[in-house]
Amino acid sequence: MTGHFEPLPDGGAAVPLDEVEISILRSLAVQLMELIGPGEDAAAEEGAGADEDLLASVFNDGPSEPPADPVLARFFPDAYGGPDLVPDDDVRAASAEFRRYTENDLRSRKRADALALIRALDALAPAGEEAVLRLKPDECRQWLGALNDLRLAIGTRLEVTDEDDGGELLRLPDSDPRKPMVMAYLWLGGLQETLVESLMG
Repeated sequence: MTGHFEPLPDGGAAVPLDEVEISILRSLAVQLMELIGPGEDAAAEEGAGADEDLLASVFNDGPSEPPADPVLARFFPDAYGGPDLVPDDDVRAASAEFRRYTENDLRSRKRADALALIRALDALAPAGEEAVLRLKPDECRQWLGALNDLRLAIGTRLEVTDEDDGGELLRLPDSDPRKPMVMAYLWLGGLQETLVESLMG
């Protein structure tokens, strides 16, 4: 897994991907969508519900409690530090209120990013053993969001801390059951980094 993004003249980016890489990316994105859940707007994502009352959906209350899953807790943290860090009742109430009106939108955006990744991969036409993925600028932004979420999810499962530089993870023996996740984590990091560089170049 060595493909890296390169800039395109139109402001987008391109990366060669083989069948294994496409399969891994797609599988991870599907798992990410399953983890985030279908949400209130699942019908809209499938092209249904055009006559739905959009005003009602804007004011639809979301959850007020943090998710129990560690990955989702990283995706949707408490706005004001959380009850463990800030045990003040007023702050807890404000945090719950903030979550109620923002988490559904965050979930929708993360689902949309993951879905954009899946659709781009599904549209690829392999040329021999590899296919070249070409992304437009707006697609690049969604891919950046999805790649970031995938790395955050895997990093949380691996208990990666902000101080980790990946060296310790690389030294894991091949027999360690975490090794495939580590390799995926580092590969996604390379894709993310080169996509950012392509957009800035």
